[in-house]
Parts: sequence; structure tokens; C-alpha cells
Amino acid sequence: MSAVNITNVTVLDNPAAFLNPFQFEISYECLVALKDDLEWKLTYVGSAEDETYDQLLESVLVGPVNVGNYRFVFQADPPDPTKIREEDIIGVTVLLLTCSYLGQEFIRVGYYVNNDYDDEQLREEPPPRVLIDRVQRNILADKPRVTKFPINFHPEANENGEPPAPSPPGQPNGEAQEPPKEE
Repeated sequence: MSAVNITNVTVLDNPAAFLNPFQFEISYECLVALKDDLEWKLTYVGSAEDETYDQLLESVLVGPVNVGNYRFVFQADPPDPTKIREEDIIGVTVLLLTCSYLGQEFIRVGYYVNNDYDDEQLREEPPPRVLIDRVQRNILADKPRVTKFPINFHPEANENGEPPAPSPPGQPNGEAQEPPKEE
């Protein structure tokens, strides 16, 4: 059983201009008091073929985490368009919201993001170079992909007294779950 359950994630300011900050209202419950902070991260996938274009947009520590219900707004700057190949700016990509404890990722919420021009004429006849100030992003907030990973929230309870090695994200031990409620 997890010590922390994400009860809701609401995408705020959506759709929005590509250069607007991302905002998520995150609600979660903590079932057992934790000694360390939770680490929340937001990553923008810049290219489906090459992860070197991924951008960590924000990483925040939230704590202390005692038993109870919590809610906060997580805000992150938009991706730097100069670090994305021009052919990958327009179209569909992915945004990953993750939470870790003691370096162990225990939940990942993935959203598809559609980036397109805010004007019908620009969509039909795209200019030779991307006009970033005319690009609008739309996070498909009603269909997140939620994956939970089992972790040890209390590594001091191990028999050998050493914390377990964190399992790398994307390991097959994650199980897909129903998405959190969207308001």
C-alpha cells in the first residue's frame, strides 16, 4: 500500500499560449507521516525519437508531509522553444508530472499535449518558420495516463539497515492505474 495517494490533478489555464506557464492543482493524501519531502517534477518531451530534447521544466520539494490531505498549485515555466527541433514544435507531444520520495519515483501522470496555431489560416498554410507567439497548446487533461510504482516509503525498516536502491523510472514493475479525477 502506498503512503501517498494522488486524489486529483486539475490542469489550470488550458488551452493556453505555448509560452504561458504550466499550472496544475494537485491534491493528495498522506496516510503515514514521512520524514523527508516529496519531490514533484514536470518534464516536457521535446521529441518522440530523442530524449535529449526533453526539458525538466520544474522540480519542487513539498514537505513536511504529515498524515492528512494536501492541495497546492504547481507552476512551471514553458519549455524553451530554442531547445526543441522546429519540426517537433507543432503537433502532439507528452508532458510528464512525476512524484518521488527519497529518489524513488512512485507516480507518473502523463498527458498528451497538442501544439497548433491559434489561427485557422496559419494551420492550413503554415509559415516556413514556426511563429512561436501564435502557437497554442492544449493539454488533453481528461485522458491522463497514470502509472504507479511500488516503492519503500520507510527504507529504515529494511533488515540490513540500508535504503533500497531506487528503481529506474519506466521499469516494468509499474502498473497502470485509473486516472485521477479531473474537475
